[in-house]
Amino acid sequence: MIDEKALLLVEDDRPLRERLARAMEARGFTVTQAESVTEGKARAKAAPPAYAVVDLKLDDGNGLDVVETLHTIRPESRVVVVTGFGNIATAVAAVKYGAIDYLPKPADADDILAALMATPGSKPKPPENPMSADRVRWEHIQRVYELCGQNVSETARRLNMHRRTLQRILAKRSPR
Repeated sequence: MIDEKALLLVEDDRPLRERLARAMEARGFTVTQAESVTEGKARAKAAPPAYAVVDLKLDDGNGLDVVETLHTIRPESRVVVVTGFGNIATAVAAVKYGAIDYLPKPADADDILAALMATPGSKPKPPENPMSADRVRWEHIQRVYELCGQNVSETARRLNMHRRTLQRILAKRSPR
């Protein structure tokens, strides 16, 4: 019998993963934890969950690989991608691979629950505050970086920016 409240939680930050697992269990989910792409894919194949929360940037690779595996095994599973390194390009990629939503960290359990349980086709509320100029610049750099296949030298050339400056920008978290 398939557990319809099964949730796969793939996150490499152990304290965050365990805290979120407890919070989701308190909301009625049966949580399975994984801390890497490899472990997440293995757990998804062993027992395809109805729901999943996957971190985008994991120690051993890209969380979108887990999303793709989940969507292949169980297309109706509802997957939310969370990340501290969010940008428009990766949000679009996450949806293309089968995620239903994309949340920036820190996302609390209520935000994740709302995303997992949202009615298909429902529209989120528009943001109350527009993006800052620093955030718009950061988004543009991230988009060009993705278009260049994450090649720092090519991205720097296209943006007419010194490579070391670009590396410093890419190493930081996104501005608010």
